[in-house]
Amino acid sequence: VTISPAVLTLPEGDKATFFCNISMENDSGSEYSLNWYRETNNSQAQKTAEISRYKPMTETEKYRLINHPPVFEIEILNLHRNDSGSYYCGLITFFEPDKVVESSRSQLIVTAAPQMNATDEPEMEEGSSSEHVKAMLLGILLLAGVAVLLIFGYLVLMYRRGGMTPLEAMQTQFGAWEKPPVVSISTVDYGVLEFQRDQHTPAPPKTWPVEQTEYATIIFPEEKPVTPER
Repeated sequence: VTISPAVLTLPEGDKATFFCNISMENDSGSEYSLNWYRETNNSQAQKTAEISRYKPMTETEKYRLINHPPVFEIEILNLHRNDSGSYYCGLITFFEPDKVVESSRSQLIVTAAPQMNATDEPEMEEGSSSEHVKAMLLGILLLAGVAVLLIFGYLVLMYRRGGMTPLEAMQTQFGAWEKPPVVSISTVDYGVLEFQRDQHTPAPPKTWPVEQTEYATIIFPEEKPVTPER
């Protein structure tokens, strides 16, 4: 039974992973289990977790054991400073209940979590503010693009309906936006017209003589033959 790595140094909040390799000379399908132990300050070992041969995985709030025959993996989750100590695995066979084969010890050292430098905070804040500004500018550009597309679509629609060019439609639309429509109301004034009659005696109508047609008869005298002179 071997364990690796021999030494593992990790900060608080991280996860430690150890591997225990089982090698059995006469493995005839016998049942066995694997225990994980922890020693602190040369005190008596404490059993932390256990997994059987045919169980693929077992998990608690602090430990996760995964079975990859012949390798068993143990993960110590959410490390704290008091998790530091020596860890080892022990093989227990059921056909020999009194026999326990232990591996060597692996040392786990948990260090304090890295502190953030005071000089790094303004850089992070500056980076976050720049990202915020970029996001705002991108949003404004997107809104402007949508507005331009809507106006262009409206102008094209006006051009198709009224036969106006997009420029004329734009001028007409902007003129309608700038000046409110003027409603003209027609008014009619009624009055009385009076006509005065002429006081003079009306003159009698003029009479024109009737045109007469005269006929004349023209009588031509009968011509006598002229005797030539001898």
